Amino acid sequence: MTTRKVVVSALQFACSDDISTNLTTAERLVRSAHEKGANIILIQELFEGYYFCQAQREDFIQRAKPYKDHPTILRMQELAKELGVVIPVSFFEEANNAHYNSIAIIDADGTDLGLYRKSHIPDGPGYEEKFYFNPGDTGFKVFQTKFAKIGVAICWDQWFPEAARAMVLQGAEILFYPTAIGSEPQDDGLDSRDHWKRVMQGHAGANLVPLVASNRIGKEVIETEHGKSAITFYGNSFIAGPTGEIVEVANDKDEAVLVAEFDLDQIKSKRHSWGIFRDRRPDLYKVLLTLDGSIRS
Repeated sequence: MTTRKVVVSALQFACSDDISTNLTTAERLVRSAHEKGANIILIQELFEGYYFCQAQREDFIQRAKPYKDHPTILRMQELAKELGVVIPVSFFEEANNAHYNSIAIIDADGTDLGLYRKSHIPDGPGYEEKFYFNPGDTGFKVFQTKFAKIGVAICWDQWFPEAARAMVLQGAEILFYPTAIGSEPQDDGLDSRDHWKRVMQGHAGANLVPLVASNRIGKEVIETEHGKSAITFYGNSFIAGPTGEIVEVANDKDEAVLVAEFDLDQIKSKRHSWGIFRDRRPDLYKVLLTLDGSIRS
């Protein structure tokens, strides 16, 4: 059997609300991951600053920048080329009168392989993303990088098994999810970290592909229209193997650089022999196309 090994990494750190400081931190951790042998390195969602979606503020919309010549993407292109690594880069995108929660996929030679825009946009206390982001219009995509064909989706997308399946059906060999999730301002007793992990472990196991999730840590306080709001982000960034097993996991307080190696040819053989794609019945899945889940003639 042939072997095609790839080393993936999930980064985890606390963000300040200063772009330069966060870029310096991200670059330092990318370099650390590279030193550990990583080929594809995932930085957390919207890492340029605080997770501003705790508030509905017009001034925060000004944080968006166009995709073309975006300074953070350009810097990460230089870094990716220097180190020979793949880096998905999360950013707040302005596109004429639309705004998106987007990610650019940078290949190991610094080439920008294209853009994915977050499809599922949450709206709840502390996570008021519908104020800022249009629903993504790219559809679920995969990207052929130097090391693997990867699927990349963003945070709330990770709760939807359809998104993971759509990417793997297009050939994704590894799934990546940059994230910003933590405490719930309206309910101090709600802690979703274990639920969050189990859902994504299920995506890995159901599709027989490794999965990488990167989340931030730290407490962020935002001035809202109703006073101060605070979220303590719970980290727990992790890497799961193709049966959903957690291979590496971070805690809820410390900066982390997680690294794991996978043999993609061996996993491909297992995925094919398991038969989950052979035995799919798309002809019976029409119920997924209805709004209420009812079967219609």
